[in-house]
Formats: sequence, C-alpha cells, structure tokens
Amino acid sequence: MHALLEAIATLPASQQAQRLFHGRGGLFPGCEHLSLDLYPPAAVLTSFAPLADEALQSVGDALQQRWQQLYPGEPLTWVYQCRALGAAETRLVQGSLPEPHTVQEDDARYLVHVLRGQNHGLFLDMAEGRRWVRQFIARQPDPERCTVLNLFAYTCAFSVAALQAGAGQVVNIDMSKAALASGQQNHRLNQLAGGQFWGHDIFSSWGKITRTGPYQLVIMDPPSYQKGSFVATKDYARLIKRLPDLLAPGGFALLCLNAPELPLAFLQDQMAALVPELEFIEQVANPAIFADVSPDRALKVLAYRMPS
Repeated sequence: MHALLEAIATLPASQQAQRLFHGRGGLFPGCEHLSLDLYPPAAVLTSFAPLADEALQSVGDALQQRWQQLYPGEPLTWVYQCRALGAAETRLVQGSLPEPHTVQEDDARYLVHVLRGQNHGLFLDMAEGRRWVRQFIARQPDPERCTVLNLFAYTCAFSVAALQAGAGQVVNIDMSKAALASGQQNHRLNQLAGGQFWGHDIFSSWGKITRTGPYQLVIMDPPSYQKGSFVATKDYARLIKRLPDLLAPGGFALLCLNAPELPLAFLQDQMAALVPELEFIEQVANPAIFADVSPDRALKVLAYRMPS
C-alpha cells in the first residue's frame, strides 16, 4: 500500500469531487485493488479485495495527518467500501456525512450517497465528458435552440452540464425512476429548467424518442453489462443503428463505454460498419488521474458528427 500512502501524503487541498488515487489503472503494482475518491467532505476508499484492520488503520492515520495539514481544525470523514467477491460492504469509518450530501464539480452541484450501493450518484471518470458537453453547447451559434438526448441518463449529470452551458432542452431517459428522481433533484440544486425525465425502456420507446427529435447532440452512456436490460456486446449495435434517425443534420453523437474487456475498436468498428456516414471527430481524454497501463481497458468516449 506504499503508493496509496504516498499519494495521501501529497493530496492537494480541494473542494471538488474527484478521484485521488487510481490503483485500478495498474500503474502502481500491488495497489490494483484500491482507489481513493473525494466526495467532500468525505474521502472514500474502495477495495476490490479484503483489507486487514492494520491496513485500514494505516490509511486512516495517513488521512488524519494529511487532513490536519490541509484543513487545520476540521474533522476528517472517511468511508470504506469493500467489493470483494462482487458484494459491496460499506461503512463510515470516521466522522459524519451531511444530509443531503451534495458535492461540486466545476460550477455544478450533485447529490451523492456514498454509504449506499456501489454507484455514488456521480461517475468521477466522466468529468471530461461533461466538460466536453459544456464546450459543445457553448460553441453553438444559438445554444437555446439545442436539443439534447441523454440515453441511460442515470442521475442526469450530462443534462446538468448541457443546461448550464445554455442548451434549450435535454431529454433524459433511464429505466430507473429512482435515478431520474435524483436527476431531478440535481436540476433543482442548480436551478435549471429545460430537463425532461422519462422512466422508459429505451428499446421499446424509439417511436416517442424519435418524435421528440431530431437532436443536436445524442449522448449514449449505457452500462457495459446489466442483466435483463443491456449487454454491450449485443445491444450497443442496436443503439448505433438508430443514430441517423435521431440526429439533426450536423448533429453530434457522444458514445461512451466503460468496459475493460472491450477495446476501443469495439465501438470504432461498429460505427464504421453500421453508420459509415457519421464522421469520427475525436476521442475525449479521461481525467489524468484515471491513467491506465492499457488504454483499451479505460473508459472510452468518442465523438461523431452527422453530415450537414
């Protein structure tokens, strides 16, 4: 755990939600099972293998020492989640969490819940994707005329970014009504109007989705594997085939895939085979902290453009 303890000893002061240590990227031998995140005011340690009490004590001591250097007099709050064998066990090791717990990324605030489940309400590795959306909307000649389709919206962070940048309307679609309810809270937190929230199965709602378009931006950020609803290896192609019907002339598609077992070519090859008329524009870089020994294992975010 030497690399993790070293990273803790040099943590910068910040009030932004972010990853602090990414052992999962394989750049720190012996720490491949560890990650450390900051959801202010809490540090969240996640391990994919059980940690001994002595190891947890070392992490706690290191966090306590660095916290007092950065924030003299402020109490430390930290959470430990163990995901060994696929099950998640989470506990508040020290301190207390606000209720509701909201965090900041750039100029937006988001509701999070670090003690419940494996997904905390904001995917930190997608920070650059949200910034890309902000920049895309801001570049449009008339942002208020921009309509955005946010598929697999989860808690609608992409929608918050788009509306803050000036988009006129964002349609958020997700099967989870609970996730969309959090998304609506995120919109209220940021005093945003223009969001729509549809608790639908995307694959049985294409008629309604298409009638609301065409869209200047379509965002596809599905789970890589969710039993009974989406399996990337067979279902991503079904999404891609719909893009020509969804996009306005000159519109953009942002395709996201977080599946370590699927390479970048998985998306590129399907786009070339199924919708060759769409032009590849760029791959959106991940936050530097998420560097991986194998870029193909990391989050993949690709931008394509529909001909005008």
